Amino acid sequence: MTDVRGARSLLRGWGRTAPSAAAVAVPTNAAELTKAVGAAPARGAVPRGLGRAYGDAAQNAGGLVVETVGVSGLLGFDERTGEARLAAGTSFDEIMRTFVPKGWFVPVTPGTRFVTVGGAIAADIHGKNHHADGTLGQHVRSMELALVDGTTRTLTADGTPDEFWATCGGVGLTGTILEATIALQPIETSRVAVDTDRLTDFDDLLTRLRDGRNRHRYSVAWIDPMARGRHLGRSVLTQGDFAPRAALAPGDDPLAFHPRTTLTVPHAPSGLINRASVRAFNELWFRKAPARRRDELQSISTFFHPLDLASSWNRIYGRRGFLQWQCLVPFGAEDVLRQCLEALGSHGAPSFLAVLKTMGAAAPGPLSFPAPGWTLALDVPAGSLELAAVLDRLDDLVVGAGGRQYLAKDSRLRPELLPAMYPRLDEWRAVRDRLDPERRLNSDLARRLDLLG
Repeated sequence: MTDVRGARSLLRGWGRTAPSAAAVAVPTNAAELTKAVGAAPARGAVPRGLGRAYGDAAQNAGGLVVETVGVSGLLGFDERTGEARLAAGTSFDEIMRTFVPKGWFVPVTPGTRFVTVGGAIAADIHGKNHHADGTLGQHVRSMELALVDGTTRTLTADGTPDEFWATCGGVGLTGTILEATIALQPIETSRVAVDTDRLTDFDDLLTRLRDGRNRHRYSVAWIDPMARGRHLGRSVLTQGDFAPRAALAPGDDPLAFHPRTTLTVPHAPSGLINRASVRAFNELWFRKAPARRRDELQSISTFFHPLDLASSWNRIYGRRGFLQWQCLVPFGAEDVLRQCLEALGSHGAPSFLAVLKTMGAAAPGPLSFPAPGWTLALDVPAGSLELAAVLDRLDDLVVGAGGRQYLAKDSRLRPELLPAMYPRLDEWRAVRDRLDPERRLNSDLARRLDLLG
């Protein structure tokens, strides 16, 4: 394991903004991981998985960052219940490569396979199926948490609900997850039967997303955020479910899973992502989608993780990096979504990745992001003061509607908005302080947002 008093490393989030230097420990087993957490210096410690948090949640300037990827692997599996016991540093890519050929899939996946079990729980991730299956935390049967005093605790939703749900969505600040037992989902095939619709009307999109909740387990819409006027809300809606074995052609391997990275993205020159290039891309992306197609069989990689086909795709935004702005607004606040799209379209923010999903019931976690409503997420190049002002105004609209921002994606939220976005913040702080009374767990995100109070 790297000496925690040794050389520092410069760390960034996936958005590649606001780098900071910290000592990095790299444990190779659970005992080393527990010991590393207890070595937190005055600036504190924070765990880090594969670095896919977009902002600074897994950075700790001047302190310690404990990488968990060396503590990975399957620790046990119950074939009857589908419950897998997994070390915290196990990636979703590893899980899928192991279990998809056996007829099991993760209950919730974000838009990339390259997240760890511990990181996914710390963000209480959601996916295209939140309206049907909730967050990842709702499928975690138990977890082992290492505290900074060197002890460990077994957390369950029934036996230790306060600590369990403070950890789900707690961005690594309650302790370091050593392992977790997760209930996997049975599947007959590794293909998804997908319905695609190309839409030109925002109201039509909202109606179809609402209606699709009752017919499809997975749904997401790509929206052209630069479209304005009568084109506002033009989008490509994809909805699907895992296909039954009978849908495959004779001779097809029903559980084949061979994800590949087909492209490595180099460091792009500054200015490559601009209004003209993104407008052209968005036009092409919209036009290439079928106006209406039903039951197209797609692979897991194509439907769930298309960006994983390009290694280091975040480099396309250049050395300044990018930020993702992801908000949640409740049902009934659709006008706020419209205002957000109008503001972004008028500003001309050069974004080619904008998605809209519906969300189901909230999980019990005080800092868990999802709640009934809509979530809109978009990527934009970093560095524009004008855009920062636009996003600040949109944050105010979101707060006024009773919505919030996703902490695992955030890199720029104003700290005074946090208590309004997460009204159970003090409840989370009280549990966190019981687990870490000396506040030795800390991060750049926590300091920026005054998360610890």
